[in-house]
Amino acid sequence: MTQPITHALALDRNRDARARERFVSGLRGFVLNDLAATMRKDFESGVSASLETPGNKPPNGEDVHRAMRGREIFKAYSSARCTAQQMVWDVVMDSMEQQRGQLNDKGRSLSEKAKAGGTLELDPNLEIPRYVDAVDVHLMPGCYHKEYGGQDLAAGAIYDQGLNVFAFGAMGRELNDIGWSMANFYKARFNNPKPARILDAGCTIGHNTLPWRQVFPQAEVHGIDVAAPCLRYAHARAEAMGIEAHFHQQSAESIRFPDNSMDVVFSSMFLHELPNKAIRNYLAEAHRVLRPGGVLLNMELPPNDRMAAYDQFYLDWDSYYNNEPFYKDFRDQDPKELTVTAGFPAEGYFEGVMPRYTYTEEEEFIAAARTDPEFGEDTGRLSDVIFWYGFGSVKQG
Repeated sequence: MTQPITHALALDRNRDARARERFVSGLRGFVLNDLAATMRKDFESGVSASLETPGNKPPNGEDVHRAMRGREIFKAYSSARCTAQQMVWDVVMDSMEQQRGQLNDKGRSLSEKAKAGGTLELDPNLEIPRYVDAVDVHLMPGCYHKEYGGQDLAAGAIYDQGLNVFAFGAMGRELNDIGWSMANFYKARFNNPKPARILDAGCTIGHNTLPWRQVFPQAEVHGIDVAAPCLRYAHARAEAMGIEAHFHQQSAESIRFPDNSMDVVFSSMFLHELPNKAIRNYLAEAHRVLRPGGVLLNMELPPNDRMAAYDQFYLDWDSYYNNEPFYKDFRDQDPKELTVTAGFPAEGYFEGVMPRYTYTEEEEFIAAARTDPEFGEDTGRLSDVIFWYGFGSVKQG
């Protein structure tokens, strides 16, 4: 079910709107948990043995996809999941369209007062990359950057409220568990308890930016994104929550911060929405702006070669049916090779699989952060049981 969004920019919803949101969120939970479990059982009982032919190479996710496409459970699962995804945005758009003027006024007031001390820097001349402009990623209407007029926050509100319905309670209060998990993974793993400057690349509305400031209150925390409406919302949201953060309209492919200026550069569920060339450009830029000894950390979907064939197929579903054209291509990459090509040393590479920080006892989380990763069917998969995957590297000192 949905989590209560408690900050001042939360959309007001009447009883009917709340009921519709609960229904759609519950439907997504049913599809991604119960229906997905039924599909896996069908694969194991009716398909798996036929793919394990003696003398042939082991099957991969594409083999599973071809075998499953004609099966009734796959058709039912895919139809229900696509419909539920579209319904997520439909129920949110209704509330947003009725309140857009009030939302923008409230956001403007919060930004102008800036009581928390945060800042917002927009660049009206920044060209929106085609991989954003041409694609309504995960079927979100207008993607992240659509302007509805004036000092608009609508895209940010759609994403915030939509993610709440989308995640059916699985991403923490204020939808920020990834940020809490990343910051505490860094804290447990690396010997730098007081990073001075931290950068979130592809921050959207700052869900996962602000926890870094909460975990490291002495740090100067920055977020960059190409989408102005999301950044306006991010700034107003941070001010509403009383957390200082600084947001900038910049491309992660061309970061406008000096060389050797950051202790941490991180991203959360960002790389799989970029073409391979843009990923490599971003990682090279991250290497440039990190100080020697600084840490790159990306919370992402796990690579295909670390997952069983069925789990490859299951995670790559989005690339075929959910308007995520770069999803599978990213997961087919070797994360270590990506970091080494960007300039990081091979010996600096690391990866981790961890439970959700805000749902887990701290000792259990720290133990997982400090041990070698174990990949399973719940790694990177949105469900009632999620294990986040992260990879990165330490810049040579």
